[in-house]
Amino acid sequence: MTEPHHDTPTVPAPEHLPLPESALCGCCDAAALGFETTAELSEEDGIVGQQRAVEAIRFALGIDRSGYNLFAVGPRGTGKYRLVSRLVGEAARARRADRDWAYVYNFDDERRPNALSLPAGKGAELESAMEQLVRDMLAALSSAFSGEDYRNALQSIQEQVERRQSAALDELRARAREKNVTLLNTPMGFGFAPLEDGKVMEPERFNQLPEDERRRIEHDIEELQEALRTAMQKMPSLLQEVRKKIQELNEETAEFAIGGLIRTVQGRFDALEEVKAYLDQVHADLKQNIELFLKGQSGQDGKEGPPPQLVREQFLRRYRVNLIVEQAADAPAPVVYEDEPTYERLMGRIEHRAEMGTLLTDFSMIRAGALHRANGGTLILDARKVLMQPQAWEALKRTLRAGEVRIEPVFSAMGLPTTVTLEPEPIPLKVKIVLLGESDIYYLLHGLDPEFSSLFKVMADFDERVVRSDDTIRQMARMVAARARGDGLKPFDRDAVARLIDDMSRAEEDSERLSANVEHLTDLMREADYMAGQAGRDVVARADVEEAIDARRRRVGRIAQRMQAEMLRQTILVDTAGAVVGQINGLSVFSIGGAMFGKPSRITARAWLGRGDLIDIERAVALGGPLHSKGVLILAGYLGEQYSQDTPLSLSASLVFEQSYGGVDGDSASSAELYALLSALAEVPIFQHFAVTGSVNQRGQVQAIGGVNEKVEGFFDLCAERGLNGRQGVLIPTANVKHLMLHRRVTDAVAEGKFQIHAVSAIDQGIEILTGVAAGIPDAEGRFPPGTVNALVADRLHRFADARRRFGLPLRAEAAS
Repeated sequence: MTEPHHDTPTVPAPEHLPLPESALCGCCDAAALGFETTAELSEEDGIVGQQRAVEAIRFALGIDRSGYNLFAVGPRGTGKYRLVSRLVGEAARARRADRDWAYVYNFDDERRPNALSLPAGKGAELESAMEQLVRDMLAALSSAFSGEDYRNALQSIQEQVERRQSAALDELRARAREKNVTLLNTPMGFGFAPLEDGKVMEPERFNQLPEDERRRIEHDIEELQEALRTAMQKMPSLLQEVRKKIQELNEETAEFAIGGLIRTVQGRFDALEEVKAYLDQVHADLKQNIELFLKGQSGQDGKEGPPPQLVREQFLRRYRVNLIVEQAADAPAPVVYEDEPTYERLMGRIEHRAEMGTLLTDFSMIRAGALHRANGGTLILDARKVLMQPQAWEALKRTLRAGEVRIEPVFSAMGLPTTVTLEPEPIPLKVKIVLLGESDIYYLLHGLDPEFSSLFKVMADFDERVVRSDDTIRQMARMVAARARGDGLKPFDRDAVARLIDDMSRAEEDSERLSANVEHLTDLMREADYMAGQAGRDVVARADVEEAIDARRRRVGRIAQRMQAEMLRQTILVDTAGAVVGQINGLSVFSIGGAMFGKPSRITARAWLGRGDLIDIERAVALGGPLHSKGVLILAGYLGEQYSQDTPLSLSASLVFEQSYGGVDGDSASSAELYALLSALAEVPIFQHFAVTGSVNQRGQVQAIGGVNEKVEGFFDLCAERGLNGRQGVLIPTANVKHLMLHRRVTDAVAEGKFQIHAVSAIDQGIEILTGVAAGIPDAEGRFPPGTVNALVADRLHRFADARRRFGLPLRAEAAS
């Protein structure tokens, strides 16, 4: 023990009682739960608390106005998706899906397929009807155009042409014979030649004829050739007339074959004008383009084409229906959750097929996106995932503003050049969007995206914690029962449920609150169920929950154990016995990879004659964060208020976390630093079997800090390894008592008198416990009783001031640095 460096007898401090065991953990009373196991509880799987969020969700789902989409804000694990899905499902069951959507061939421009809207359930009926119609038309047309009646009619038309052609040529041959000339059919075409004795005259014989005779023959041939040209000029009109007759024949045959089939389908959709109009277009297009159906058959144009069956099927493909959104009749409004909200999965896509090294597409290869499937209902998306996908967020906003879904390649949406593709008709959109995300995403979008607030007018704010009351405890018990059934876990007895509820308070660091992190609860239940299975139990007991908690702590406890081991080996210096002037055990908390643990650290203070400088060594070497530096600067305000009302501070002092090699931030050690500084000034030693946490203000009030449970347990574990003697303990702010949810190993030690936890609300109260010396209350003139800590500090500061005068130093205090 370090002895004080003054001769003034000290005044013993009054007794300060530690906190009782009952104040260290707000344990749930299992007997008050009213059941033996969760198997007795109802199926209700409610969310504990969250009334504000429930009200906002129901408002957003109920209001049918543009822009009233919902953003559910809250930390992960709070059950946002489960609650939103349940309430959205309830709202969806109150409405009905009303539209199916399909794309059909655009007979005016095949690059721009038409969107067809049908009542729910009718889309599949039309798709099936058109598939059957295509099959029936294929069979009927094949039969009709291969039948004897069609072949006879076609042959009759062809024979008429041949007869007219033959008649013209016969007439020309007769005229030629009258002039002793014959009509020849050569590979080069028709020609005329003179006759002699009924045979074609040889060129040599023709040249031997008298000149008058030759001229007469040449003149006759020229007249005949002119007559031949006139006859040939009439042939195109004759062929055109023939083609027209064949077209009329084909249309009549097609009408006979398919007219009744199409009218039958129209009758099934008589009440749907849009469908009837489409079927009229099918009817007209088929009759107009029947040659495409006939193309490829041998003998149509004298050439061999692709197999007739393939040609016909390709031709009839245009009459199929591409049903992209199908709703069952009388089904609830659609609810869609898109887990991978890429641009194409949201907006839809156009697929392609490779043929002969070329990418081809048509209306039948259009695929729906999540917005199409959710049309008329609700689409749930993870905000972070949407923002991480290129162009997805901008496309979603653009769609909501326009009120229609437009399918286009992502490169087109980015303004980049693309290959020629389809431009499907946009589909009108009426959908409620629900985004799930953390608060930082919501406020980032609200602050930086000017369109966000007009598109997402409703925020459902999920609280990460709820008040712990009898009602919320019962709700959480029912939640445990429902999750156990839903996950196929064993029933939990009431003691196990009580321990789960206590852990939810521990997770929130507050005995009067419960964490709303449903994921944390469910994970612990699964782990406890495993422990029960290992123990051969059919019902999960409290011991299984305790074992699951301890196993989790062991799994992530390597770093904490290593630090504690180095303290036990005296590599890291932390005393748990004795008393030292200007030295105290502060407590900090570490959070690494999901593991939180407390660690004691030695804090030292030194004071000497100076000019009012209070040196924060951590800050001076750039290891102290702004909050820690703020806490140190507050100490100067406290010293000036408490001890230097009429005398300038004439000291210099330094404060440091010993063996600190990383950054230090937070003000939770400011009370410990003040205790160490007061000890150094008063030259009164501090008991090293205590550790301290808590911030302080300029009035000397000790304020609440975070991580109180981990800090207490961190110092307790070190003391337990060295051996508990009943004197060791921790000083915490009184304001943190309600946050205590300590592990059973600590509460048992307190109950046995082996460890102490003191709650302090003021520096004077804490310094008395730490030193065993009374703090001292000033009298009416501001003087402290002799022998008290405050009196010793004040005397030391006055001596510093006197010394400054003797050395002739300026009597002015400078700002603490």
